[in-house]
Amino acid sequence: MTAIRDARPSDRDAILAVTLAAYEQYAAALTAPLWVRYRQSIEATLADVGTAAQIVAEESGALVGTVLLFPAGAVMPNPGGTAIPLEWPEVRLLAVAPAARGKGVARRLMEECIQRARAAGSPALTLHTADIMAVAMRLYERMGFTREPELDIRPAPGILAKGYRLPLTLPSPQKGEGGNREPRPRRGRG
Repeated sequence: MTAIRDARPSDRDAILAVTLAAYEQYAAALTAPLWVRYRQSIEATLADVGTAAQIVAEESGALVGTVLLFPAGAVMPNPGGTAIPLEWPEVRLLAVAPAARGKGVARRLMEECIQRARAAGSPALTLHTADIMAVAMRLYERMGFTREPELDIRPAPGILAKGYRLPLTLPSPQKGEGGNREPRPRRGRG
């Protein structure tokens, strides 16, 4: 059984190892200098997550997945331009160990991010991804995220990080077949 929990300081090395192992598959799709910069960016982000919630998936005592959830108002560095203040919470560096893929770990981590953003009262949750991350893009779209070009950023020449947003006024995604639950009535609003 996979447990989802907040990261502990003792998880730091395992988080870095899982994240780098997960993102290593993209090295072949990037030029060597670009991959080196991307890897350095991953390492720098994980070395100082700032105000982000660092969430992990653990299975039989081993870390198998990780994600960062930055709160609304956090300022994200943008190597391709000025820093970007977040209007909504944002998911970053979703990673699943290659040996744990296909078990629903990424979906469980994303569901946790959605639940936390809703609990914080946010009207939306955002993320950025790229065409080389096609499997992740399909997951996000199945979970209700929609492409929002106005959120796009260009972290390096020739690289487009596509913006996606999930309105949190929609019902939570359900596991498996069957679609979404009916929305709960809102209290205190006419």
